[in-house]
Amino acid sequence: MSAALLVIGIILLVFGFNAYHSASSDISRFFTGAPTDRALWLLIGGFVAGIVGFLGLARK
Repeated sequence: MSAALLVIGIILLVFGFNAYHSASSDISRFFTGAPTDRALWLLIGGFVAGIVGFLGLARK
């Protein structure tokens, strides 16, 4: 389970970085000063899943 969470976290981070550097995120940053909500949620979800998966593997 922990390994799966770690892999899912890495995948979400990759998608989040791609969404963060997309054209729609650039336009959103231009007008609002912040990237799109989708990019932020992917980055946050990937970070949390990756940390939980890593801690689960480190604890065993």
